[in-house]
Amino acid sequence: MNLGPFEPVNIYVYLEDEGTDVWRPVLAMPLGNDCYKILSEHEDPEDEHWQFLTGETVRCCMKELYEGPALVAIEKV
Repeated sequence: MNLGPFEPVNIYVYLEDEGTDVWRPVLAMPLGNDCYKILSEHEDPEDEHWQFLTGETVRCCMKELYEGPALVAIEKV
């Protein structure tokens, strides 16, 4: 399957209702202009409440997480 000039990358999506800040790494396709389409399947929506869902396009920015700097989804576009 040819996905074009971009390769999928990991971005982080915020998990809601966790009691503390928790971020889930998900696979996403870069679209340009800091936008990414989430590719990972949300396998357990009853247990994890992702802020953004599979198939949605999000804008990302760099954020300092526990493991270091990472691309984080900040808004749906």
